[in-house]
Amino acid sequence: MSDIAASRKFIDLIRQASSKWANWDPPIEIKVGHYGKIDSLTGGLDVEGNIYDPEFQTSLNKQGVNINLSDPSCQPQTGEEVDDIIISSSGVKRGDLSVMPEVSLLNLASASVKAEFQFQEGKRGAVLVMHKPRQEYIPPGKVLALVHKAVELHDKYLVTSRFRCPAYWIYLSNKSGERIVLALTASAPIPAAVGLTAGGTASMDWWTDAQSAFVRKAVDNTGQYRYTPLYTLKHRQSNWAQRLFRGEQEEETEDHLWPDCAPPWQPLDEDGIEDPVWEDNDDEFAPRSAVEGNLPFA
Repeated sequence: MSDIAASRKFIDLIRQASSKWANWDPPIEIKVGHYGKIDSLTGGLDVEGNIYDPEFQTSLNKQGVNINLSDPSCQPQTGEEVDDIIISSSGVKRGDLSVMPEVSLLNLASASVKAEFQFQEGKRGAVLVMHKPRQEYIPPGKVLALVHKAVELHDKYLVTSRFRCPAYWIYLSNKSGERIVLALTASAPIPAAVGLTAGGTASMDWWTDAQSAFVRKAVDNTGQYRYTPLYTLKHRQSNWAQRLFRGEQEEETEDHLWPDCAPPWQPLDEDGIEDPVWEDNDDEFAPRSAVEGNLPFA
């Protein structure tokens, strides 16, 4: 399975479980207000611009759209830090952490995240873990309704929110029916000689026995919200289509104008290849798709 196919398969599985768009390479920043087209091969967003760029504001003014996006009431808002979030696709069962020799050596008492996952044999499963994320989002009420009129956004996809975190772990299974263990553990204090305060601080790192090639992880031990593993992607709905499918007197809401986007590909087989005659043969694993943690759906 190529990395390109893995990217699209992972994104598709997480989208089905959460209605949000995964970032296969979380160190690459996806900003609120980014717009563009979806790459149908990788599943990533090909960014063409940002509604908060000065050039976009100038274009809005020329089009007669009366909104100042630099006003604080229009700027992206940031929510509170939430507990660790784990998103798992169908084909994944989460269980209690087993006591095995390799696990017993870990300092699990201080582990922020500790989990065990069983993957269905013959089926790809995906897991995304975000450590203490924050959501950043376009404030509701007027921004989306007004920027909808901009010609630059015709037939485009818009990032309306994103989740950033100081540590993430993503995994795509290899179809072997593997069982893996995951923990975010603290190691010994880092000496003050490296520039930290006296006494040092605990360093954190991901521990896992996963063998798949499709595992990615990172920790920023300074606590910086450096990674963007997940974001909300909306598709601009044309006024013509809105009039066609609803009564003229119904009020246009932001959800009408910017619905969740569907992927620009046919259903994928287990190796991320488009399969138009795909049929859902999920068994006991099928209803296990889950988002664990406090995940706002803005």
